[in-house]
Amino acid sequence: MDIIILGIESSCDDTSAAIIKNGYVLSNKIANQDIHKEYGGVVPELASRAHQQNIIPVVDSAIKQAGIDKSQISAVAFTRGPGLMGALLVGTSFAKGFALAQKIPIIDVNHLHAHILSLFLHEENESKKNPPFPFLCLLVSGGHTQIMIIENYLDSKTIGKTIDDAAGEAFDKCAKVMGLPYPGGPLIDQYAIKGNKNRFLFSKPQIPGLDYSFSGLKTSFLYFLRDMIKKDEDFIRNNKSDICASIQYSINSILLDNLIRASDQTGIHTIAIAGGVSANSGLRNQLMKEGEKRAWNVFIPGLNYSTDNAAMIALAGYYKFLNKEYAKQSDVPFARIKTR
Repeated sequence: MDIIILGIESSCDDTSAAIIKNGYVLSNKIANQDIHKEYGGVVPELASRAHQQNIIPVVDSAIKQAGIDKSQISAVAFTRGPGLMGALLVGTSFAKGFALAQKIPIIDVNHLHAHILSLFLHEENESKKNPPFPFLCLLVSGGHTQIMIIENYLDSKTIGKTIDDAAGEAFDKCAKVMGLPYPGGPLIDQYAIKGNKNRFLFSKPQIPGLDYSFSGLKTSFLYFLRDMIKKDEDFIRNNKSDICASIQYSINSILLDNLIRASDQTGIHTIAIAGGVSANSGLRNQLMKEGEKRAWNVFIPGLNYSTDNAAMIALAGYYKFLNKEYAKQSDVPFARIKTR
């Protein structure tokens, strides 16, 4: 009997629904929220209202594209957290209601765990290799940065994490200081393609072990721009590509330095990245170069699965369904999670 999972993702500002059949992607629909650009960041109340408007048409579209009937769905997987509480409540409430109406189980999914499983997403007729276990994964996004040992589809261990800001947050805040619109991280990536990454140098934090810190880098970048603008008020405009290339290279180098140390310490040479920042072309290119240099077996999710999406939620739900790990109707979402 086919196992068909409906996935619901609503942790931040993207409303997404997807259908997974026997572990393969049939559909993956995403509704974006452009309104947040006006405010320079995600406004939680506006995000939750937009989710309420988008959730039904997005789910309907995902089911239709998959070519199935809702009666065929085996379970509903939903993002329980971490994320924005109001946004999570919309997805959680819809999943519970849909499951009750269809008399099927609900499966709660950790958003971070789902990002890791994005490495295993593909369609049935798609030729693609999956990373073998165990492997190291650099999970890097706007809210989280950590290095994990992935032991199987459902088990992992965190061996390094940020002690303050996440890398994605550092990208966005550096972009904001430069006057770039939200979301700034992708814009830094675009400008960096034409820039000289060695033009400006920024100091790296000295953090023991495999942990990260980006707050100091953000502060030094702010002071750097302040001092340069005193000399040339058009400094940012005249040097935008080089500035973007330099700060991007600095952030990515910090990320990869610890990943290299983690590989050396664990002896694991299968290396992956996941999370929203895994879409950064500079990070992807630097990782591939390090992989060639160190004979790593490198895995990177497709760009369509790097950012928040419901297909990864549905796939996580699929593996939990196989283990009969179901949620209860009384379960509530959580905004934050402690990493081990």
